[in-house]
Amino acid sequence: MNVTELVVFVIYFVFMVGIGIYFFVRSKDANEKDYFLGGRQMGPWVSALSAGASDMSAWVLMGLPASVYALGMGQIWIAVGLAIGYALSWIFEAPRLRKFSIAAGDSITIPQYLTNRFLSKSKFLQIICAVIFLVAYTIYAASSIKACGTLFSTVIGIDATTAMYIAAFIIVAYTFLGGFNAVCWTDFFQGLLMLAALLIAPIFALALVKGGGAVAAVAEPEGYWDAFTSWSDIISGLGWGLGYFGMPHIIIRFMSIRSNKDLRKSSVIGISWTFIILIFSVGSGLIGRMFLGEIADSSVVFITMVRTIFPAVVSGILLSAILAAAMSTADSQLLASASAFASDVYKPVFRKNASDKEMLWAGRIVVVVIAVIALLIAADPGSGTIMGLVENAWGVFGAAFGPVILLSLFWRRFTFPGAVAGIVVGAVVDVLWLVFLKGTGVYEIIPGFFAGLLAAVIATLASPAPGRDIEELYDRALNMKD
Repeated sequence: MNVTELVVFVIYFVFMVGIGIYFFVRSKDANEKDYFLGGRQMGPWVSALSAGASDMSAWVLMGLPASVYALGMGQIWIAVGLAIGYALSWIFEAPRLRKFSIAAGDSITIPQYLTNRFLSKSKFLQIICAVIFLVAYTIYAASSIKACGTLFSTVIGIDATTAMYIAAFIIVAYTFLGGFNAVCWTDFFQGLLMLAALLIAPIFALALVKGGGAVAAVAEPEGYWDAFTSWSDIISGLGWGLGYFGMPHIIIRFMSIRSNKDLRKSSVIGISWTFIILIFSVGSGLIGRMFLGEIADSSVVFITMVRTIFPAVVSGILLSAILAAAMSTADSQLLASASAFASDVYKPVFRKNASDKEMLWAGRIVVVVIAVIALLIAADPGSGTIMGLVENAWGVFGAAFGPVILLSLFWRRFTFPGAVAGIVVGAVVDVLWLVFLKGTGVYEIIPGFFAGLLAAVIATLASPAPGRDIEELYDRALNMKD
C-alpha cells in the first residue's frame, strides 16, 4: 500500500463530499426544478465541463487507452466518432433543446419534455422512458463503480469489492445531498483534473521514450499502426457518435444553461475540452505501448504509466483523475435516473399531489436503490469489462432516444405515436442485435438508431397530423429569443 497516494485519495473524497454538503445547506428551500436541473442557472464553464465530464467516464482513462494499447490504431475510430457526434450535438441539438424544453411546460427531464412537446395527457411515454433509464443507467453506473474498484485494488492494494463499496458511498453521499448543483460543480473540478492528467502523463512518457528511457522493449502485434483494419471497426467506431443525440445525462445539461449566449460559450468550451481529452486518451494507449512494452493487464496501462514516471504525491493527484472520471459519470447517471422516476413515474402515477419536499426525497431514495443494484453488478466477476458495460448502456440510450429527440426538434409534423414507436423499436432492435447478431462486428447502436428513426417516421406519417396547438408550441419554441 502506498500511504501517500491513499492520503491524496482521501483528501479528494473529502473535497467531493464537502461540495455536496455545501449545496445541501444552501438548498433548504429547494424545489424539484432546483434539485434536478439547478434552476436553469448553470454558467457556460460549469455546464460545458459538467457535460464533458459526465460523458467521459473511467473508460476514457482505462477502457479506451486499454483498447488502443492492446489492439492498435484501428481503435481510434471510436474517438473519431465520439468527437464528431459530440460537436454536432452541441451545434445543432443543444440550442433547440434548451428552448423547446422551456416552451414545453418548462420540462426538467427528457421523458417529461417528450410528453409535453406533444401536449399529451398520457403518461405512457414517460413510464417507458423511465424504465429504460433505470435499467440502462444501473448498468452504466456499474461500469464507473467497477473502475473505482480496479483503481483502488491496483494502487492501494485493498480488495476491489471493498473499494467499490467505498466509492459508491462517496458518490451517493454528494449526489444525495446536493442534487444537480453538486453534481455539476463536482463534475467541473473533475473535468479539469481529467484534462490535466491526460495532458501530463503521455507527454512525460513520450519524452522518456525519445530520451531512451522506455521501461521495456516495444512488442507490437502485426498491423498495430494500421488504422484501416476492417470496415466493421470503422463503422462501429463512428457509430459511437450517434449516442450523443440521445444520452439523457449529457443533453440534460443543454436544458440547464441559463441563456442562449451562455450556451454558445459552453459549446466552444465543451467541444474543445472533449477533442483534447479524446486525442490524449488515444495517445495514452499508443505511448503506453512504446513506454511500457507488454504488460499483463491492458486496463491498467494509464495507471502503470503514471506510477512508473511520477513520485507518489504527483501520481496520487493524477490517478485521482480516474476517480474523477468514474464519479462524474456515476453521479450524473444516478441523478438522471432519480429525476426520471420521481418526476415521470412517482408523481404522475402514484402521488399526483406530492409536495416538492416529497419529490426530493423520492428522488434521493432512488439514488440509493440504483447505486446498490449497480454495486452488486460491478462486484459480480462475470459482469464484463468496464468498456463492455459502457458500450451496452450507450447503445440502448442512443438507439432509443437519439432519433426521437432529433425529430422532435427539427420536424414540425412529428407526432406522439411516432415518438413512442421510435423509442420502443430503437431499444428493442438494439438489444436484439446485441444478443443475436453481436458476432457481425457491427455495434448495435447503428441498426438500433436507424430502426428507431424509420419506425418514428412511419408511425408519424400513419397517424393524424398534430393539432394547431402543438404546431404553435413548435413555432413558439423555434422563435424564442432567449
